Amino acid sequence: MQHFSKKLIGLLFVLALLVSACGGGTAVPGENAPAVESNSPVENEAGVSGNLVIYSGRSESLIQPVLDAFQAKYPNVKILLKSGSNSELANALIEEQANPQADVFVTTEIFTIQSLYQQGLFASYRPVGADLLPAEFIGPEDSWVGLTRRARVIMYNTELVGADEAPQSIFDLTDPKWQGQIAAAGSTNGGMQAQIAAMRQLLGDEATQEWLTGLMVNEVTFFGGHTDVRKAVGAGEFKIGLVNHYYYYLQLAEGSPVGIVFPDQGEGQIGLICNATSAAIVNGGKNVTAAQAFLDFLISEEGQKLFAEGNYEYPMLASVPLREGVEPLENFRLADVNVAEAALDLNGTLDLMEAIGLP
Repeated sequence: MQHFSKKLIGLLFVLALLVSACGGGTAVPGENAPAVESNSPVENEAGVSGNLVIYSGRSESLIQPVLDAFQAKYPNVKILLKSGSNSELANALIEEQANPQADVFVTTEIFTIQSLYQQGLFASYRPVGADLLPAEFIGPEDSWVGLTRRARVIMYNTELVGADEAPQSIFDLTDPKWQGQIAAAGSTNGGMQAQIAAMRQLLGDEATQEWLTGLMVNEVTFFGGHTDVRKAVGAGEFKIGLVNHYYYYLQLAEGSPVGIVFPDQGEGQIGLICNATSAAIVNGGKNVTAAQAFLDFLISEEGQKLFAEGNYEYPMLASVPLREGVEPLENFRLADVNVAEAALDLNGTLDLMEAIGLP
């Protein structure tokens, strides 16, 4: 908690509280994650009513279709959405811990949710269907659940870079030939933090720091988020961007001349790094039944399809098809990283970024 407050409290901004008139599993007691007060499974839509306060690190445009679909199924639930960065919302949850205002926390990575779990912020709950998800994406003591997977890729402007010369490894991004021509998200971005955490687990701190230092020496421009990165590459302001995979598909759908590389597939290379989005029920939240119903919905076939179709993400449920055109993860060699374990040492990753002055 202290680390979040020390490093990130300065990032707090005025958050938009968006009120929309839109909108069973099993509570499992754990040693550290308290069980929710109501252990009653969600039996039917008509039995779920009242408010549901959601803190979401996903941008409003990406979460709203999911909320709309949930409210269509649960018309008696009134959804209150508070959007912000993962760190902003994490600080809010910590400050409100004695009097929780949120019922559900949705984040764009596992880093933040693992850290908050360790601080006792979440109630233990295993959503309906969670047994169908990969085991590594269910939090300790059922404290959180993974929603989608995201691959770290290199996108490039095809009018400026040929497919045969595009970087094939994230380590090529430190090549002086690309100096000043690369855009990436900075140290406050969850996707970037997760990539660094994965690299620390794969390569160790020294090699990870060397790579980050190489990016800075190569005059990589760091933005606050990936949307700025993909738009800059799409507009030709930068030749290359380091992003989550779906940003390439979003930019391509807007008609931009962009290509994609799923990096580090060669012999001896580290493989494709992936991260995951996640959600949890806030311990002490006032609307337990609606919160449980929402988590059930997020990992249901219907919820997973919304993520896959609406944002080109990789669903956790294997039975849910990818959006047309999205390259299956099975086509690639993935980095040998346990994302949840890599995310446990948040402080170590933040310290490393701070030590080298990563923007």
